[in-house]
Amino acid sequence: MTQHLSIEDRLLGTQVCMRCNARNPERAERCRKCGYKNLRPKAKERRAT
Repeated sequence: MTQHLSIEDRLLGTQVCMRCNARNPERAERCRKCGYKNLRPKAKERRAT
């Protein structure tokens, strides 16, 4: 069960670039692909449609 939680943390604990939508590490300050500084946390819950 702990392995499942660590996988979930790895997938959801990321930052997403607002310019190019690249996935970045949680501790990132800028995007690894384009260098943009505006990163948002990856959504933990699904959006309502």
